[in-house]
Amino acid sequence: MSSGENIREERLKKIELLRAAGMEAYPAESQREISNAAFLERFTEYDGAKTTLAGRILTRRGQGGIMFADLHDGTAKVQLVLQESEMDAADFKLFSDAVDSGDFIEAHGNGYTTKRGEKSLLVASWKMLAKALAPIPDQWYGLKDEEKVLRERYLDILLNPEVRAMFERRTKFWQSIREFLLARGFYEAETPVLETTPGGADARPFLTHHNALDIDVSLRISLELWLKRLLVAGFPKVFEIGRIFRNEGQSREHLQDYTQLETYEAYSDMQKGMQFVQDMYRYIAREVYGKTDFEINGHKLDLASDWPIIDFSQEIRTAYGIDPLTCTDAEAADAARGARALTDGDDNKARSIDSLWKLIRKDISGPAFLIGIPVYLEPLAKRSPDNADIVERFQIILAGSEMGKGFSELNDPQDQRTRFEAQQALRDGGDDEAHRLDEDYVLAMEYGMPPAFGFGFSERLFSFLENRPAHEAQLFPLLRPKNAQ
Repeated sequence: MSSGENIREERLKKIELLRAAGMEAYPAESQREISNAAFLERFTEYDGAKTTLAGRILTRRGQGGIMFADLHDGTAKVQLVLQESEMDAADFKLFSDAVDSGDFIEAHGNGYTTKRGEKSLLVASWKMLAKALAPIPDQWYGLKDEEKVLRERYLDILLNPEVRAMFERRTKFWQSIREFLLARGFYEAETPVLETTPGGADARPFLTHHNALDIDVSLRISLELWLKRLLVAGFPKVFEIGRIFRNEGQSREHLQDYTQLETYEAYSDMQKGMQFVQDMYRYIAREVYGKTDFEINGHKLDLASDWPIIDFSQEIRTAYGIDPLTCTDAEAADAARGARALTDGDDNKARSIDSLWKLIRKDISGPAFLIGIPVYLEPLAKRSPDNADIVERFQIILAGSEMGKGFSELNDPQDQRTRFEAQQALRDGGDDEAHRLDEDYVLAMEYGMPPAFGFGFSERLFSFLENRPAHEAQLFPLLRPKNAQ
């Protein structure tokens, strides 16, 4: 029998000790009167006065007629002091014999200041709330097995204050975005997760079957097309913070299911949107981190600085000597293979040019706006009035990556249909990440959609501000089952 199994057996025996003493191991009710944090904050009220606390025993120590234990309830840690002379002897012995680290208990007693000046609870009685069968690890900090850390993330949060603080910041991150948008009159929407025609992004969806309707459906890959239908419906400003799912590769920056923000504002455009986005990013940084300067993946940047404008097409021309607006598929593929950015033999110009750009962006710290995107790379944005070969789209460049995308929304249904058909042709030719022809969306546009600015970013922005890989910044990232081959 392993040591872990031995410990479990010993703890099961302690449940029998509790039952023999007339105490339940998993009662339905707790009589807790106040949180640990409030107890400490208002200690002058409780010093010498009775109250009841509850939480998890993190550590216990002492011997003979006095014991100490640290009780944590998720708000703060309070020291419990148990003196045999101050409580029923049988209760004292049962605590000594049956309570382990990890157990949840309830403790009733008086506020008490120790000789060392520590605010504590002098226990008069106690009750088990939940007996832990597995021990809390003695050593967790610096654990090298990343999979174990992620698989048992609840222990990582419990034992690592920095990880807990990160997830508290993650909540504040999304809260600050919601506050920013609601204060500016945006309507928060909740749109479908299951779709018959996934759209709004170049991505491969997860597919499933809807038994009740007997149809194949997919998990959404974007929030965009539903939110823009709300512009047709008459909402001038809409946003959604929701989960999206893309059945693609996984990397330091990319996950398959993650949280996304998308916003759409009628009667705005790309130029107006730049200031809107700058304001939002700076607001998030100050609200969540209290600063605007960050060091991310070896890049130093300050969101409060000026954001220069970088031209996509010009960067490609300068770096590789080809014009992404006029080059052929073969010329783009040759340049990409020459730069070792494309190795799979794909002669699709969009894929080739995009792969070249990804080499360039690695050296851009930002923050910066990227503009001048060719039409063939963005089927949902308006064409530039100055050059019909590019779209009115910008991307945010931070620390060598794209951390948000916005554009003047295409609202010409005929142009939209033409671009969808071009994307569908790519799809029919084998590109399973190209957009689908969405007839229902085109129909909605034919009823009239106002000019609008749309913008979105994912939780990847949070992981970048934390300077962590994307999966580490998720509470419970998807992992293979332990028994998977």
